[in-house]
This record gives sequence, C-alpha cells and structure tokens, in this order.
Amino acid sequence: MRLTILGSGTNIHPTRAAAGYLIVTDHTFLLDFGPRTLSNLLKTGVNRHNVTHILFSHFHADHFSDFITFFFDALIYTKHDGGWRPDLTLIGPRGTKPLLESIMATFPSFASPPFRVRIKEVTTRPFHIGDTLITPHPVVHVPDLHCVGYRIEYQKKTLVYSGDAQYCDSLVRLCHNADVAVLDCSFPATKPGPVHMHAGECGQVAQEAGVGRLVLSHFYPVAERHDVKSQAAERFDGVITKGKDRLTIRL
Repeated sequence: MRLTILGSGTNIHPTRAAAGYLIVTDHTFLLDFGPRTLSNLLKTGVNRHNVTHILFSHFHADHFSDFITFFFDALIYTKHDGGWRPDLTLIGPRGTKPLLESIMATFPSFASPPFRVRIKEVTTRPFHIGDTLITPHPVVHVPDLHCVGYRIEYQKKTLVYSGDAQYCDSLVRLCHNADVAVLDCSFPATKPGPVHMHAGECGQVAQEAGVGRLVLSHFYPVAERHDVKSQAAERFDGVITKGKDRLTIRL
C-alpha cells in the first residue's frame, strides 16, 4: 500500500494544499479532495483517469471542492478528447447521496457522463475495493454533520485516516493497532482551537490505540508556528511524522 499526501493544510493555507490523500493498493483511490489537491495529484505522475473511487470523510469545502474540477476534466477527457476511464464510485457518510446527486443533476454537463457513476453512503459496515478492505466509522467533528474516518487494510498492513475529528473513543477504536494513522492536527497543544484535535490529542489517540506510526496533517497556519511534532511526542512514544504535501509513505 502506498499513501501520498496531496494536501496537508486547510482551506486557505499559504504553503499547503487542503485535505487530500492518494492511496494505491490494487486500486487507485482518494481520501478527500480539497482545494489545490488536484494540482498535486497531477505532480505525482499517477494517471488521474485511473482513480476508481473517492472516499469523502465529510463535505466541508476544504475536503471536497477539487472534485468539481476533477469531474469536469473527466467529462472533457471522455466526451471530447477520445479518452476512456473506468467507472467512478463516490463514497461518503450519511447525506452524501442527496448532495452529490444534486450536483450531478444541476452542474452544466454533469448529468450524462459516458462512464458510470455510483454514489454510496456508509456508516460502519466494512466494504471492499478489490482486495482492499475499508472500514468506515463515525467520528465527532461538528454538530449536525455526519463525518467518518476510514480504516484501510491491504496485504496485512493497516492505514487509518481520521478526516476532521475531535478526540473521541470512536477514533481510538478505529486506529487500534494501525501501522499508520493520519490524524487531524489542526492546532498546537498550546493554542487549541474548536472542533479539531491539537497535537497533544493526536499523540494521545496514537498511544491509546497502539499505532505504529503517527502522521500529523491538516494544519491550520497557527500550527506552523509551534513544534507540533514534539507536542505529540509528549503523549506518544512511537514514530511521528509531520506531514507535508507530496510526501509518500509505503506500508
């Protein structure tokens, strides 16, 4: 399994793209698709038309907005440039179907793509993408918004992505014994903010879950002015990586 961070920042960040992650197993798929992550996907050299699944953790714009550009590009490629792509499956928490179906029905040219588009909502039931096992699980972020993290298992390796999350028991359970956990480290421990974790809480989740390697990501600009890696290490005694755009980790 190969993870490439396409975006390790937030909506408007001076040096980082927003949330987005490329996963390559026996399939090529994305976890979230925030602004500026499409540009980083192009820089990886991976053929964007081979992406078969996009898994959304939730639908705040910093996790979603580059999907619009990506999908329009896929339409141009297949309708006018003579290209072909496999079917595309869009997956997310409760509320995904009405939102994406509305986009498909109302955006110009989106309604009749020459490839099949499937839209699926998930809660806790595991599912497969080829030989890759995906387990979604609800996490706590903001009130009245359904948000999920994802546990990805392939060839005896496990990767967890928190999406946006506060510290919660469900996230600790999702991360249990994962080889790598990519966690929402929006704030430094010395300047915590609302509805996201700070660096100390990321370390706490990793320690309680028995994670092998903690990857800190989704930084607000304030996090750049503090040593979030050291703050996480105060609560976690394993390997810690401060995420950056286009960093690739092989499991």
